[in-house]
Formats: sequence, structure tokens, C-alpha cells
Amino acid sequence: MNARSKSRSAARLAAVQALYQIDMEKTPLARLLDEFHQHRLGREIEDAQYADAEVAFFDDIVTGVDSRRDEIDTLVSAKLAEGWSLSRLDRTMIQILRAGTYELLARADVPKAAAISEYVDVAHAFFEEREAKFVNGLLDAIAKDVRA
Repeated sequence: MNARSKSRSAARLAAVQALYQIDMEKTPLARLLDEFHQHRLGREIEDAQYADAEVAFFDDIVTGVDSRRDEIDTLVSAKLAEGWSLSRLDRTMIQILRAGTYELLARADVPKAAAISEYVDVAHAFFEEREAKFVNGLLDAIAKDVRA
């Protein structure tokens, strides 16, 4: 994996964490971005070294999901099994799906397969294989709708 790929992978993971924080704590977007820029991205926290993340890419995912949340949630909800809703999903899972859906919608520079694969990898950081497969299937279904 080259340096740019690593920095984008780190940005995706950090974006999911930031979106989770917005969802749980209602942290204002500007303050959250500043916190991540100043204290998290590429920093050492509790003896863990965070990877350098592509800051502009991180910012785009977080602000893009925040501004297009309703559109993204509609797309994700449409692909859930009958009887399921976003509110039934784990909050971290929701952020992974939101970030992945945003990339598929708005980042034509990122190949569809790469975006899906990256968010499957993010899912592996938090969940078991079953949930990672869920991310793969759902994002693939969304990609068929939003990418030709």
C-alpha cells in the first residue's frame, strides 16, 4: 500500500470516529474538525500512534456526510431488509455505511470497488466478519444505484 492509500485509509477510519462523535455527543462540526486536526490525526494518544491521515479527504467525508445526511440515510434505509431501519443498527455501523455511501455518491475519483473494500476494512476494525460482509453487500447495492 502506498503512502497516499495509507493516509486515505487513516482518513476513512478517523472520519467514522468523528461521525460517531457527532452522532453521540452532538459536537459542533467546526469544533470537531479542529479537535481532530489538532489532537488526533497523526498524533499519539494513550501510547497508540495514529496514522497520518489525508486531512482534506477526512474533512470532505465528515462535512459531506454531515451536509447530505438525509439523502444518505434514505439510500441506506432503502437497502435494508424489510422491517429494518437505521435505528436498529449499531451506531458505529451507521457511520461506516454513511461514510461509504458518501464516497460512492460524491467521490467519483475513488473507484467503486476501492471505496467498498476500504469500508469493509473499517468494519473489520470494529466488528466480526459477518458485519463486514453486511457492509460489503449494502454498499455494493448502493453503488449499483448511484454509480453507472
